[in-house]
Order: sequence, then C-alpha cells, then structure tokens
Amino acid sequence: MALNNNEKIIHLPLESVESDHCVGIIDKGLSQIEGIHSHKVELKNRRAIIVVPQEKGVSDAIKIIKDLGYGVSTVKKNYPLLGMTCAACAGSAENIVNNESGVVNAAVNFATGNLTVEFLPNMTNAKKLQKAVQAAGYDLLIEDESTQQETLEVIHQKKFKQLKQKTTWAVMLSLPVVIIGMFLMNITYANLIMWLFATPVVVWLGKDFYINAWKQAKHRSANMDTLVALSTGIAYIFSVFNMTFPTFWKTRGLEAHVYFEAAAVIIAFILLGKLLEEKAKGNTSSAIKKLMGLQPKTVTVLQADGHEKKIAIEVVKPGDIILVKPGEKIAVDGIVTTGSSYVDESMLSGEPVPVLKTKQEKVFAGTINQKGSFRFKANKVGKETMLAQIIKMVQDAQGSKAPVQKLVDKIASIFVPIVISIAILTLILWLFLGGTNGIVQGLLAAITVLVIACPCALGLATPTAIMVGVGKGAEKGILIKDAESLELAKKVNAIILDKTGTITEGKPQLTDIYWLHNDDSSKDILVCIEKQSEHPLAEAVVKYFGEITSPKLDHFESITGKGVKAEYHNETYLIGNKKLLTENNIIIPGELLKSADNWGKQAKTVIWFARGNQAISVLAISDKIKDTSVHAIKELQQTGIDLYMLTGDNQATARAIAKQTGIKYFKAEVLPQDKANFVKELQQQGKTVAMVGDGINDSTALATADVSIAMGKGSDIAMDVAKMTIISSDLTKIPEAIKLSKQTVATIKQNLFWAFIYNLIGIPIAAGILYPVNGFLLNPMIAGAAMAMSSLSVVSNSLRLKLKK
Repeated sequence: MALNNNEKIIHLPLESVESDHCVGIIDKGLSQIEGIHSHKVELKNRRAIIVVPQEKGVSDAIKIIKDLGYGVSTVKKNYPLLGMTCAACAGSAENIVNNESGVVNAAVNFATGNLTVEFLPNMTNAKKLQKAVQAAGYDLLIEDESTQQETLEVIHQKKFKQLKQKTTWAVMLSLPVVIIGMFLMNITYANLIMWLFATPVVVWLGKDFYINAWKQAKHRSANMDTLVALSTGIAYIFSVFNMTFPTFWKTRGLEAHVYFEAAAVIIAFILLGKLLEEKAKGNTSSAIKKLMGLQPKTVTVLQADGHEKKIAIEVVKPGDIILVKPGEKIAVDGIVTTGSSYVDESMLSGEPVPVLKTKQEKVFAGTINQKGSFRFKANKVGKETMLAQIIKMVQDAQGSKAPVQKLVDKIASIFVPIVISIAILTLILWLFLGGTNGIVQGLLAAITVLVIACPCALGLATPTAIMVGVGKGAEKGILIKDAESLELAKKVNAIILDKTGTITEGKPQLTDIYWLHNDDSSKDILVCIEKQSEHPLAEAVVKYFGEITSPKLDHFESITGKGVKAEYHNETYLIGNKKLLTENNIIIPGELLKSADNWGKQAKTVIWFARGNQAISVLAISDKIKDTSVHAIKELQQTGIDLYMLTGDNQATARAIAKQTGIKYFKAEVLPQDKANFVKELQQQGKTVAMVGDGINDSTALATADVSIAMGKGSDIAMDVAKMTIISSDLTKIPEAIKLSKQTVATIKQNLFWAFIYNLIGIPIAAGILYPVNGFLLNPMIAGAAMAMSSLSVVSNSLRLKLKK
C-alpha cells in the first residue's frame, strides 16, 4: 500500500472470522467508513489492514466490525493514574493517552483517579502508556491487579500524610504573616519578617504547584496548578520587588505595598482544601473498601491425608476442599459437600435474612457463615469469584462517565485558558480605567481572578455523585455496570418483565399429569427426551419421575420457543407447547384438551407430549409467583410506569399470572427475537424501555433495551449483557434502582449548578465588577478560601446521597 505523509497502516486482529463470506461482510462494512482511505481483509492471517489519516477511523472500524457480529482483539484495562491535581489534569492525561499509537479509546476519571483504556496489544502496551503519561508529569500504576489495590492504598496514605504535614506547616507559617499584614504593618522590619515567613510557604511547601505548572506549560497545556502558580508567583515576586525597590513607586507618588500574606495564605488555603477533598473523596469509595474487606486472607483446607491446614487465599485452587467454621467468612465460590449452616449473604444480595446451605448448594466468597460448620469444594477462585466480579463491576461503573460528564469535560478542558485570558483582560482594563492605583489594583484583581477560579468543582460534580450512587447500589444488592444506565434509569417509563425466574421463582415443579387412556408406557421416552433438553421446565419433569432407565434416542432436535422433537424406533415424538402440535398437525383428544384448559386457568404451564400424529399426554407445571413480585409491580405502576409481561408460555397461563400480579399488558408464546422486536416497538413510540430478564432467551432483548436488568440467579449470559444486575432476583430492587437513579441525577444537577454559579459569580467579583458601584474589591486570601471550599462543598453534597433512603 502506498502511503501519504499523514497516513498510517493499522493492523486489526480479527476474531470469529472463519470463511470468505465473513471476509466479504467485513470488507463491505469497512468500505462504508469515510475515515478509512483503503483497507484489506485477510482470512489466512485473521486480520484487517486499514490505512487511516493519523489513526482517525480506527475506533469506527472496530465499532463496525463488532456491530457485524465479529470481534477485534483489543485489551481493555483499568490503571490507577497518579499525580493529578485537578479536573483539567484528567483532560490533559486523557488526550495524551488517546493520542498514543494503538489506543482505541481512553477515559480518565478524576474522582476515582483511574484511567480506563482500550488498546490494540499488537501496537502498544502498559509500559508504553506509562512512559507517555510520565513525560507529562503523571504516572501510571501498571503492576498486577492482585497487589495493585494494596500498593495504591499505601501511595494514597503516604500522599495524605505528606499533604497533612505540608498543610500544617503552611497554616503555621502563614498565620504570623496574616497578623502582621492586617494589624501590625507599621512595626519595624514588618516586610522583612513577612518575607521570611512567606518564603518557605511559597518556595518549599508550594513548590509542587510550580513544578506541575512548568510540566503542563512544556506540553502546551494548563491546569489548576497553572492558576495557583501564576497568582501566588506574581504576588510574591511583586512583593519582593516592592520591598527591595520601594523608591520605584514612591517617586511616582504611590505606596509600595507588599502582598506576602496573599501569596502565603492562598497556598495554605488551597493545601487545606486539597486535604479535606482527599479525605472526602476517600469516603466516596467506601463501598469498594467494604467489599474488598469481605475476603479473608487465609483459609482452612482439608488435605489428602485428612489433616487440616491453613493456607493463604492466593494459593487456593479449584477442587480444594475448604472447611468453614462458625462465624467465618467464606473465601471463594464453591459447592457444599458435607454439613449445613445458615449463611449471611446480605453484603452480596442486600437481603438481611440468612440462607440455609446444605449439600450441593452454592456458596460465595465474602458471605459470612453463621453457627453451623460445613465443607465445600472450591470451583471459582481469585478473579473468578462472584465477589471479585462484583468489585470489578463496581470499579468499572464508578470509573465510567455519565453522558452529562462529556459536556463538563469539554468545559473543564478550556476553563483554565479562559480564566488566564480573563485575568489578563482584568489587568488591562484596570490599567486604563483604574486611575493612579490602576496597576496595583489591576494586578491584585488579576491575581484574585486566577485564585478564585476552580475547575475542580466542575470536574468533581458528576464523578463523585456517580461513585457514591454506584457504591450505594452495590451495598443494596443492585449492581450497576456503567454510569449511563444509572443516569438513564430515572427516565424509564416502560418496563418489560420476563415471567419465569423474574416474576416467578424460576423453580418449576410438575404438579399434574394426564395420560390418554391411562397408558403411561411411554414415560421412559418422555424422561429420556427431557433429559436432553436444556429448558428449565424439562428439569422439573425429570425431577418428578426420578431415576428411570432411559432408552437411546435415534434423533433429537430442539425447536426454539416451541419445544423438542425426537425419534425412537421409527416413531416421532414431540414435547412442547400447543403451537408445536398445531404446526405438526397433531390430533389433540378432547379429554386432554379439557385438562389443559383447567390447568391453564390455575396459572399452570401446560406441556404436551405427542407420539406419531396424536397427543398422548398433557402435563401441568407450576412456578410459584415470588412473594415480593406483586408488591414490586404495584409500586412501579403507582409511579406511572407501564408494565408488560412477555413469556414463551401459553395464553391461559400468561393471562392467569397477569391477573394475579396486576399486570395489564402481556404477550404469550413469545419467541426470543419477538422480545427484542417488542422492545424496539416501544422505543419507536418514544418510550424509554427497561428489560428485566434472567435467561439466555432474554439476552437479545436485554441488549436492545435502553436499560437492561438481569436477575442474579439467572444465566451468566443475561448478566453479561445487562447493565444492571439484581443479585437477589427480587423485583422490589427495581423501584429502588429507579429511586437511586433519580437521587444520583438530582445530586449531579445540584453539584453542577453550584460549580457553575460559583464561577459565574466569583470571577466577575474577583475582577472588580462591584468596585464602580460600592468600592468593593475581593481580597485574594478570601478568594483562596472560597476556591478551597467550592470543591469540598461538591464532594460533601455527593456524600449526602449515602444518607438518603
């Protein structure tokens, strides 16, 4: 491929590409992207080679390949980003990483201090990204995830301790300067004493502001450190000049004032604000710390010789037999082998009632054993446990950006240059309009503008609220995967509910069976067919009949949404719903039909069993409605949300369930693709749709919905697709999730309002807009205190979310 100067070749490693047909589909998709100058898809090397101008178009290429149902081998990682001092730093670091070769997408969250980056492993890696951010004055923690959190905790504690020491010294040294500057200006050597006390504050305690500002300047960038460095630096140098050369002003009929107190106190206040902000930000991530504290450091394993041995949690392997004593925390996920006990699963599910665990029951890491003792076989350890997955999900969600944050990020990125421009304009206007004292007052006003402006309040407004909201959800057993779904949940006005496992217990039991002419000679074939079926109702049939010697089938076929078909000794057998029988022209005797109608009116699911061209049996399966479902449905309806129930079950059962639960709209005998189509129908009517399901058959609809909610006791696929997971599978958690969304969004709006208002009012006052009216000029020291308090007020307001019910 011939390249122009501004073009680049990018290799995209492809997944699931198995034929020339796949190549043709991807080739056609890539040809639609304007940002790609040329491309080539290779089946042999499983890659797409694209030529793009300066890597633009890479994200579009990856998106279209994924939309076509194929994959691109990218790596998505979270790394703690160190050295950020304000929201503008987050924007700066984000741009640096996004401009690195091979990076598909990067996002930096100032509140969590995390970089989320997706990159092509054949083009870049963590080391290269670390070098890129280090060159700009930041750092990336890229060590193994298992020790990452502990290292980060040590770094933060060290940073907090240093910040506390600096703040203490800055306040102590600034105090004499303020006293002299305000009340004792006429004492001998006043200026010299103030200079002696202010210099360590500016030069030693405030040196990081100047170092960071210089690093930003080298990269043609600016942040809050730039504003602090400019304001305190100018005030200090101006004061030193006035103290050393007072005659320069006196010969011009002006007083040579010094402003050492302003320079020192501004740094002291900003350090104090940062200290309080760090402490408050630590509280926003308390949910993660609580979850991490659930896992014990050691476990007791049963060795092959029968002896017990304590080992570190990191050493546990799948298959190990672990002994759990009364009051102990369960270390990993597993299945009970011997013994029984009640286990407190409240930290995972939000449910306070302990759950009885007996043989073959699942137990999860982080849950607490009560009074009994038992042994269990480890099957998921380390990153595979449910607790580890929850922690990862909560971390990802707290680090993700809500749609409103994207606008705020744009404002924050141009905020500092705008403030510097306003400060320069303020100085110029004072020079021309301020009279004899114009230069001094103009300089003070410019310094005050630089001090009072705070991009941090803007930068913290959204992420701190999201962090607290997601954390609170996790504590209540509501797992939220990203900020967008948390923000969107408040707008939901239509909820689609799957029946089995969502409204009902999802534990179907065979309650009735009717054989034609009382002939049950085919029951072994019925059980044999159901054993091969993956449907939850089939499990109920097998369980009912128990151990039966199963014949070997000649053929077995699953028919999605209808049932199964099998052949045995040249005879065709069908098991499924009435639709399956009708489509295959099966004769249904009247006595079977009568039983089926009666059971349908009782909200039981009817299954038909046919041999040849005639139905020979009908079975009734009952799935109990959850105790909390009726209350949850009523609560959702009272908020004005339309509820719809979709089920693959028959019309009579669906109608009976809808009647018992109070659902007005329902659809029966619905196929998986029909559920997704129904979601689209509602969306086309302008509704914001939430889909609630628990099975593989719900995954398409979950992916299509605006807000997708999975039941925690359902399939892994449903939970992977959904943006929210209700661990306890309790529907009452859905109105809780919507309330949490409303509270979080309200907090974000409050935070943004105060952050914007603070700057909109503060900056003009600092520039001296009130001086022509009433002679008021804002003192730079007061501006420093106000700036420190603005960030703290935003974080504190976010923390109020924790107190709300």
